[in-house]
Amino acid sequence: MIEAIKKSFTEAGIAIDGDRPWDIKVIDKRLWRRLALHGSMGFGEAYMDGWWECEAIDEMVHRLMALDRDLNRERLWYRLGGTLVFHLLNLQRLSRAFQVGKAHYDIGNELYRRMLGEDMVYSCAFWEEGAETLEEAQRDKMELVCRKLCLEPGMTILDIGCGWGSFCKYAAETHGAKVVGLTISKEQAEKARDLCSGLPVEIKLQDYRTFSGRFDRIVSIGMFEHVGPKNYATFMEQARSCLEPEGLFLLHTIGSNISYTNSRSWITRYIFPNGHIPSLAQVGTSTERRFVVEDLHNFGVNYDYTLMSWEANFRKSWDDIKGQSSRYNDRFYRMWRFYLLSCAGAFRARHLQLWQFVLSPRGLTGGYRRPEKKMEQA
Repeated sequence: MIEAIKKSFTEAGIAIDGDRPWDIKVIDKRLWRRLALHGSMGFGEAYMDGWWECEAIDEMVHRLMALDRDLNRERLWYRLGGTLVFHLLNLQRLSRAFQVGKAHYDIGNELYRRMLGEDMVYSCAFWEEGAETLEEAQRDKMELVCRKLCLEPGMTILDIGCGWGSFCKYAAETHGAKVVGLTISKEQAEKARDLCSGLPVEIKLQDYRTFSGRFDRIVSIGMFEHVGPKNYATFMEQARSCLEPEGLFLLHTIGSNISYTNSRSWITRYIFPNGHIPSLAQVGTSTERRFVVEDLHNFGVNYDYTLMSWEANFRKSWDDIKGQSSRYNDRFYRMWRFYLLSCAGAFRARHLQLWQFVLSPRGLTGGYRRPEKKMEQA
């Protein structure tokens, strides 16, 4: 097993103790046994523990994933355990809805401000309209969403998973919309209310399953990854019940190339508790008899650039923020960098996608046309 793992690195063009940025330097020889026992989970944990180093983790992960081989060599009991948990339990049930808010989004607004930028947009930016900075690319993404929704002044929007309120503010300021934003993070809610002060925006600390109302448009940007397969139908039913018959719903989500059933991974243990990346088949099944898919846009390669920008901001700001919380120690620093860089590698290898769906309850009369040209901002 250990020799097979080492061979995978070699075949991916990654040298052990080599000098290229993507080569891996082994600090603790126990790494190989840990990989043999715990696969990708052990690989991430070993980096957190300082057992290996790599200058360009993003490129190293890209090369491993581009090998297109099952590198998750966990023992059978571990794979079966994760699959049983997936099938027997609803990890994203209502009683657990606020767990990810406390564990991930409530760990410090200043950390996220430094990493994401002043607009605090925590989702894939759109770099395909000439943006030169992260801030420009994020605003281009929010404008793209508004164009796809065909927003007009006075329209009402429900933002499911509004984060720190960046899209709520943008839609209200630049398009004259009236917005209600939902979040399960206390820290996000407080920041969003401050950010949107004086605008026709209402922020609610509330799970989507307990909300009711009626809106011209619905948007969900980077939240569907927390919904979970057992709740996809409920999510779509809820969205449909809140949308006017001629309304539009834009769903922005990370996507997986396959429908997987193992709920255990390094990222769900350390970064996003109860998270699950949907496949196209899973999203499609959940929309049946509920929505017509008017448009589907994949710009996953943009997430590579976005994550690399976030990592650069985080690394540059670390000395300023590491004393602000007891949790911001060296292990956190390594964990956070591994999270950002390994995800960038996964998008670069095209193992992960970024999808924007435009959905309507029963099909727009006369059809839907995606606005292609960037509009002048009001």
